[in-house]
Amino acid sequence: MKLSVIIPVYNEKKTILEILRRVEEVNLSHLKFEKEIIIIDDGSTDGTKEILVQLEDKNRYKIIYLPKNSGKGTAIRAGLREASGDYVIIQDADLEYDPEDYKKLLECALQNNADVVYGSRILDRQNPNKISYISYYLGGIFLSWITNILYRTKITDESACYKLFKVNVIKSIPLECKKFEFCPEITAKVAKKGIKIYEVPIKYYPRRKEEGKKIKWVDGFQALWTLIKYKFFD
Repeated sequence: MKLSVIIPVYNEKKTILEILRRVEEVNLSHLKFEKEIIIIDDGSTDGTKEILVQLEDKNRYKIIYLPKNSGKGTAIRAGLREASGDYVIIQDADLEYDPEDYKKLLECALQNNADVVYGSRILDRQNPNKISYISYYLGGIFLSWITNILYRTKITDESACYKLFKVNVIKSIPLECKKFEFCPEITAKVAKKGIKIYEVPIKYYPRRKEEGKKIKWVDGFQALWTLIKYKFFD
């Protein structure tokens, strides 16, 4: 079996090589999985693209270059078109998430024959993750709460990066997202299909704005509107 790892990248020259190293080092042989790594450069201007060009001859990656910065959602949709695995997972190009957690998500998927498994940064109460900004933390809690009310789900971390899907399931869902609204859109559409979302605890190492964190408060309002839009107007 194969896991497609989609990595949207925008101006991450400081971390791109390290995250690729970590993704490659994840050993999924005990689950009988191989990895397919798909990198989408979303119009980087800081030297990231030049680093990726140097990796092209190593035949370890599928690399897509978008002509201009169009947003994380656009990059993910481009990556999904190239995914040929049995399952697919989204991986940010920074170092906030630990690729070793792929094992937890895949194990949950296989044990439950699950179509969708989310990572949760707050599910493990005994070993809590760090918080970068309390506003981000509370915003994530609020969005999960709204999601559960609107869609009758029972998830704890709607906005976490790690989301694992059977490839045939996510490719059957028409996505329109362009920026950070990928998470609420896919969650809304999965829930409307009646697909159960499983969750497993994951590690989280948050970075701050001065370290390159890109999500802004306005993205929280966009996420809220996305959840409402697909509930009542779609």
